[in-house]
Amino acid sequence: MCLHLGSSISGSESRGALAAGLVGITIDKAVEFSYEELSKATNDFSLGNKIGQGGFGVVYYAELRGEVRLIGYCVEGSLFLVYEYIENGNLSQHLHGSGRDPLPWSTRVQIALDSARGLEYIHEYTASVFIHCDIKSANILIDRNFNGKVADFGLTRLTEVGSRSRLVGTFGYMSPEYAQYGDVSPKVDVYAFGVVLYELISAKEAIIRANGSDGEPKGLIALFDEVLSQAHPKDGLVKMIDPRLKDNYPLYSVHKMAQLAKACTHEDPQRRPRMRSIVVALMNLSSSMED
Repeated sequence: MCLHLGSSISGSESRGALAAGLVGITIDKAVEFSYEELSKATNDFSLGNKIGQGGFGVVYYAELRGEVRLIGYCVEGSLFLVYEYIENGNLSQHLHGSGRDPLPWSTRVQIALDSARGLEYIHEYTASVFIHCDIKSANILIDRNFNGKVADFGLTRLTEVGSRSRLVGTFGYMSPEYAQYGDVSPKVDVYAFGVVLYELISAKEAIIRANGSDGEPKGLIALFDEVLSQAHPKDGLVKMIDPRLKDNYPLYSVHKMAQLAKACTHEDPQRRPRMRSIVVALMNLSSSMED
């Protein structure tokens, strides 16, 4: 179990994973825990049970009621969300960390599809529109079956399209209209998701420094824009692909994902696709690989 001020959803679980409460979260058949039970399960929230910390809360490991997939909450002084322990960490660790086997291309496509479905749900199917506002590879969790789950809803907000907000999020993933003016819409998440797609292709960070920490920073979007604007983009694209994949990928599939990422990161938010269209595109990409 993990206790965290946040939650995680995937396409397969999205219908039961979101919604009201203090941060806009409701869960079908949610289990309410007492503070005393959570305290006991984490040894009074001891450092020994702490497994991580983000900008919006601490993550603790605990075993509760003999379950591993039980999802529930506690509201006593603070809001605690309880959800399954994710054995395989987050996507950033797999792409940028060391000591892990490279994710196969087919797995990367599936993780992209799972994450897109989660975002589609909060954009399209909740009673009111939710916007995550901090989509990045570190906030996509990977379960034991290597399914992707959008996580860390600490920034998630109920918004009206066109509203303005205090700037929160992560540099390298923030859309121009959000970074400059604080304009919030679902297209903010679409833009950040496009950066994640580029990460899945290249295994590069969202912001890259050419000569180590002292080098001039350059965004991953700019690097791919240079490649995709060439007369023969596939030639340059090969050089951008995660070298750990070697030749174990279909170039047409990588090119399709790069084109989708480019559409997602268009400067004009009105010209970016909706998450619904992104899900369809990734479903088609996944199906074509199976065929």
